[in-house]
Formats: sequence, C-alpha cells, structure tokens
Amino acid sequence: MTLIDRIEWLGQATVKITTGNLKIYVDPYMITNKDAADFIFITHSHNDHLSMDDIRKVSDSQTRIFAAYDCIPKLSDAGFMRIRGVAPGDREDLEHFKFEAVPAYNVKKTNYHPKSNRWLGYIFEVEGKRIYHAGDTERIPEMKSFRCDIAMLPLGQTYTMNSVEEAVEAAKDVRAKTAIPIHYGLYEGKKEDALKFRELLQNEVEVIIK
Repeated sequence: MTLIDRIEWLGQATVKITTGNLKIYVDPYMITNKDAADFIFITHSHNDHLSMDDIRKVSDSQTRIFAAYDCIPKLSDAGFMRIRGVAPGDREDLEHFKFEAVPAYNVKKTNYHPKSNRWLGYIFEVEGKRIYHAGDTERIPEMKSFRCDIAMLPLGQTYTMNSVEEAVEAAKDVRAKTAIPIHYGLYEGKKEDALKFRELLQNEVEVIIK
C-alpha cells in the first residue's frame, strides 16, 4: 500500500496515518473501532476535536499525546499521563517521523478560532513526504510559507473556510501535490463541496476524496 492509501479520513477532522508499525491519530472523534495509537495529535479544544471518550478508544498507557496548550489541563484532569503542550512553530523528531506545529485560525470568523488562542495545524514528515493537517482554519497568510506533498484541508464553510474556492487557493498556497478534503458532511459542508473542490483543482492538484 502506498502512503496515501495509509492515510484514512474517519470523519470530521479525524485522520489516521499508519507508517511501519506506528499509528498516528489527529483529533479522534466519533470513533467506532477501538485501537491503540502510538501518537495522538490534538489541534484545539473544541469538543469535536478534543473528545476524551474518543481519545480513550484509540489509546493505551503507552500512547503519547501532543496538543494545543489549552487542551493540557483537560487531558490531565481526564487522567491522561503522556501529554505535552505544543505551540505554533514547535518541531520535534520522533520515532520514524517528524512533526511541526503551524498556526490555524479564522481571519474573518474570528469568534470561532481566534489567532490569539494559538491553535494548531500540523505538518508531519513521514516516509520522506510532508503531510499537512490544516486543523480548523481559514486560508491564512502563513500558508504561503508552508510546503507539503499532501494537504488535508477543511471544506466546512461555517466554521473554517469561507468557500470551496478559498480551500482551493489554500491547496495552491501550500503547493500540495495531493489534497484530501476533510471536515465536511457532519455539521457543515456536503459531498458536493468535495466534488467541486476536485473539479476546481483539476490539472493542478490531485484531489483524493476519502
């Protein structure tokens, strides 16, 4: 299986990446199958991204959790032990992969995801590829300084991007070779948005709808 085949979108912002024997989850939510992640990354503290019940479903005593700083007290109170706060700009080399935390925020709808909260997207370097999970964000100026091979971008237009066209421009900003639409179909956005996203990026960026 190729790396792209081992990137699973499980709904909302939940993504699972498998590399070698490692399992990496981002924002587990509405999980249906129990698992034991090696690493869990949380972008921010909204309930559909920081869900204690779902983190429990995909973790064990060895799971390491990285999260935006405002998530750490909640994780600690819930009994999780191997936790670390992360801020935009932080980087770390871990077993078999690297990650960088990058900003995620709203430019227009600032009451939802203010920049001052220092909430996150992540860029993972896995098997020589850079995988960007944008978190809950609009198209932000910093994206022009990101570089990735695979971009997972939110298509919901109530809390994240303002339009499908904005998500298209974000894919171009980060110079993605492949884009995977996420964060649609539950509370906001619909399948037709993903199809439009793919159509607008035709001949520029490969779009894979998971």
